[in-house]
Amino acid sequence: MTTRYWRPGEDYFHQIVDAVESKIENGDTVTISEKAISTALCNIADESVTKSSWTARLLAKYWMRYIWGYFLGQLCHLRKTTIQHIRKYPIKEGSAHKQVALEHAGLLQALMFGSEGGIDGSNLPCSYVSLPLTNASQIAQKIRSYVESKLGKSVIVMIVDTDKTYSIRGFHFTPRLKPINGIHSSGGFLAYVIGRLFKVKRRATPVAVAGSKMHVENALEIAKIANRARGFGAGRTVWDMAETFRVSITNVTWDMLDAIEHKPIVIVKAHK
Repeated sequence: MTTRYWRPGEDYFHQIVDAVESKIENGDTVTISEKAISTALCNIADESVTKSSWTARLLAKYWMRYIWGYFLGQLCHLRKTTIQHIRKYPIKEGSAHKQVALEHAGLLQALMFGSEGGIDGSNLPCSYVSLPLTNASQIAQKIRSYVESKLGKSVIVMIVDTDKTYSIRGFHFTPRLKPINGIHSSGGFLAYVIGRLFKVKRRATPVAVAGSKMHVENALEIAKIANRARGFGAGRTVWDMAETFRVSITNVTWDMLDAIEHKPIVIVKAHK
C-alpha cells in the first residue's frame, strides 16, 4: 500500500487504517515495515553527533575497506557495485556508524558490512539511522487492536525487517537481533557469512506477529511475499539511495524522501 513517507512523529496507526480500510478482509495479514514504524516512533539515531571510538575507526578504515572489500564481500556474493562502495568506505561517517552499531548491537553485529543488528540508514535522510524495535510484539498487538476497533476486521499483523533469515531443512537463523520465536538469532556477521557463502535459502525476517500462532515457515513465506511487493523505496543501500538523488550519502533530505513512492504496508490475503 502506497502512503506518504512516515516522518518522526507520524500517526502511523491512522495511516495504516486509512491505507487498508477498503481492502482488508477477516483473516488477512497486514505486514508493516519495521523501519517505517521505528522512524515514526523517533527510534532513530543521528550519527553526525556520535563520537567514534578507536574500535569503530579501525572497523571503518581496515575491516570494512580491506576484509569486506577484498575478501568477505566476494565470499558472500555481494553485488560488484556494493563491493566497490565498501572499498571506499567513508572513514568519518563509517566510524560513527560503527560506533552506533557497537553501542546498540555489540561487536559481532558491528562486524557486519551493513544493517548491523537491524540498524539501517537507507531511506533515511542526513546521518540518521533507524534502530530495531525493542517492543515489536506489543506494537503489533496494539496495531491489530486498533484496526479491529476502527474497521471491525479481525486481521493478523506482522512487522517485517528486510534483513534476511536463512533456512536449512527447517532450521532458521538470522544475523539480526530479536526475530520471532522459531528463528535463531546468533553469531552476528558469522551467521550472515555462512548464509551467503553457501547460498542458503533466504527470506525477509518477521520480527513480530499478532493475532495468530503462526508456524514460522508460514511467517517467513508471508514476509518474503511482503518484502518483494514493498520494494526498496529510494534504494536498497545508502549508496543506492544517494545515487537516486545524485547527492552524497549524508545529503539526502526529508523532502527528497517525501517525493519517492513508499509502501510500508503490504496486505497478504487469506486463502479462501
